[in-house]
Amino acid sequence: MGNKITYKPFGDCAILVEWEAKICASISNTIIAFQQKIGAFENKDIVDTIVGYSSLTIVYKMRIVDYFNEVEVLKKINASKYEGLKKSSFTWEIPVCYDLEFGIDLQEISKATNLKISELMKLHSQKLYRVYFIGFLPGFLYLGGLDKQLFFDRKPNPRLKVAKGAVAIGGEQTGVYPSESAGGWNIIGKTPVNFFNINNDSPCFAKAGDFIKFVSIDKNKFLQIEKEVKASAYQISKTLRND
Repeated sequence: MGNKITYKPFGDCAILVEWEAKICASISNTIIAFQQKIGAFENKDIVDTIVGYSSLTIVYKMRIVDYFNEVEVLKKINASKYEGLKKSSFTWEIPVCYDLEFGIDLQEISKATNLKISELMKLHSQKLYRVYFIGFLPGFLYLGGLDKQLFFDRKPNPRLKVAKGAVAIGGEQTGVYPSESAGGWNIIGKTPVNFFNINNDSPCFAKAGDFIKFVSIDKNKFLQIEKEVKASAYQISKTLRND
């Protein structure tokens, strides 16, 4: 079940906590709540907590962790009735241009799925995507909620260069490349928004538990927002969620 967890050593200075291996909102909520409890506990020996789809890695500053003792501490923290948890999350609206200049794999996906490009764009932009965790690249959001009609295998031979801001589909997931990199996902559009900026207090605006809503824009709007982003004059639209 989603609440059954296991604890494992993860190298000499970390502990890996695992739940059932599946993409599930209830498990994600449990992981985030555990992470928040650890943060409230203010253990000075813990330097980082890393969220995954079904895991939480706790990193310690000690070179060698007293594993059995720390696991007991973690179990007590997880079982605590901490009432100060803040479960607030945001829905972020991300503008995306699905122009064929940017969506270089749209035609291939359209042909393989028998869906018109306009239908692909609508299916992708009408969904609300949950942020499960951030990884692979700084600012790369692992999103859940892709319509099954858009599931599309990753490329057998990844591209050596994928543009920053590329919006793509890989298997049962969708995401945005926060920086130029190699990648094997299928590119369907591009956003002018920065997903990672080291100069900001929070380099990545979103966090696990937030949601992403892609908003379709034309190329002229894309170029306009791109200029605003470069001038630090653009703010991503966000809405506070009460769930």
